[in-house]
Amino acid sequence: MELFNQNILLYLAAYLLSGIPFGYLLAKKFAGVDVKQEGSGNIGATNVLRVVKKQDPKLAKKLGAATLFLDALKGMAVILIAKMLGAPEGVLWTLAVLAVMGHCFSVFLLFEGGKGVATGFGVLLVMMPIPALIAIAAWLVAGKGLKIVSLSSLIGLVAFVVASYLLYPVVPGISTHAPIWIIAFIIFYKHIPNLVRLFQKEEAKVV
Repeated sequence: MELFNQNILLYLAAYLLSGIPFGYLLAKKFAGVDVKQEGSGNIGATNVLRVVKKQDPKLAKKLGAATLFLDALKGMAVILIAKMLGAPEGVLWTLAVLAVMGHCFSVFLLFEGGKGVATGFGVLLVMMPIPALIAIAAWLVAGKGLKIVSLSSLIGLVAFVVASYLLYPVVPGISTHAPIWIIAFIIFYKHIPNLVRLFQKEEAKVV
């Protein structure tokens, strides 16, 4: 019963911590702008960079970087704590899924949220470091060439899924890729508006 309660507390912590909209809070505090009402309306690093850049390019880079770091860290934090407590792989993967859900469907934003890329790559970096590094490399290369963050993120996501199957045909501890597919589906779902804009040739590039 005590272990069960510990897991429940970890699950709640993962969802609630990951729901903290750092991009929104940082932009509001240090730049006085509401990123939910400007740009793409997203709370992630890209929109923070884009919106704040209009008034202060240097501040925009700092806030964008801080948002990216904190969004990744908040997903990793509870998983790392759970690892220290000796939680089994099944619990860790559940925390990974809940962290992405918390960011994308934040209780603090009435179940709205970001795209899940930074938080997703953060949790996957803890759970599967090598596939995650491959995915990040693919994201960086695609981003440099395409200058479209949304498409580059999805390319990185595909790279992770493929690498996870190649390096871990059987996922240690749970013997299924189901959590990976759930995370991938959430991130893909949140990018549907971006894909629509891409097909309409209206998706903004990062310059």
